Amino acid sequence: MRCPHCQCIEDKVADSRIIKEGAAVRRRRECLNCGHRFTTYESVISNELKVVKKSQQREDFDREKIRSGVEKACWKRPVNPSEIDRLVDNIVSSIEKDFEREVSSMEIGGRIMKALKELDEVAYVRFASVYRQFKDLEQFIDEIKNLVPRK
Repeated sequence: MRCPHCQCIEDKVADSRIIKEGAAVRRRRECLNCGHRFTTYESVISNELKVVKKSQQREDFDREKIRSGVEKACWKRPVNPSEIDRLVDNIVSSIEKDFEREVSSMEIGGRIMKALKELDEVAYVRFASVYRQFKDLEQFIDEIKNLVPRK
């Protein structure tokens, strides 16, 4: 691993820890040239899974797109980053478990909406407004009315 400080490729691993329930490894490294300590993460990259968009176009599955959408929906809401991490991890692991080669963007969006509905209703409505492409205020009102009887 190249040192971010001096660019030397000689280092030693000072500490390794399993994270994300065994799905990744966090390593603390020390550069043998300058002594700078830095952290790296190692995880399996699944390139095989493709997302089938509404247009039938296919693209690589990207957990960061899920994270970005969830973070935008939860912006300025009382949701901890660790809750977002857990939600994204759960969605990604369930998709990787249930699908081998392809998954529809509709399936991904549905799972995100279900998880957000349980986490934070305002974040859920925000995500739904983009995901379902709300055209006017009536669609917001209808979605909120669907939430109210739950309480």
